[in-house]
Amino acid sequence: MNRRRDMLSNLRSKTNQMAFTLSMSNFANRDSLLGPEIKPVDAVSRTSGLDNQGIVGLQRQVMREQEEGLKKLEETVTSTKHIALAVNEELNLQTRLIDTLDYQVEATGSRLQRIQKNLAILNKRTKGGCSCLCLLLSVVGIVILILVIWVLIKYL
Repeated sequence: MNRRRDMLSNLRSKTNQMAFTLSMSNFANRDSLLGPEIKPVDAVSRTSGLDNQGIVGLQRQVMREQEEGLKKLEETVTSTKHIALAVNEELNLQTRLIDTLDYQVEATGSRLQRIQKNLAILNKRTKGGCSCLCLLLSVVGIVILILVIWVLIKYL
């Protein structure tokens, strides 16, 4: 019972650690992509004391800041797109290599099965008396051939 409680508390602590790590990494990733979050100043406090031209200038400045942010975002998206295309190309290459390897493994496996069948047939044939008789006839034939060669060499 204590063992289960210990395991349960251990799992809870690991879960809390993982949740904390994930929540911290989300903020870090967002900051690295978009920059640190800046709290906008209240619109009323920014426009107080400005005339119409000042408000138009402020709006233009805000629009320039937004355009700069969008340009940075566009650069990030473009970079991510290029990385994704490169990863896709690499994955396609790896898939083709794996397919080729799979085909070669299948071909080798079928050849191996054919050879095993031939060896099984040869093994069955050699278990009979035929192999001993063939071996004996081969030895006798070699001896006769050696005698014929010896006779030819001696008398010629």
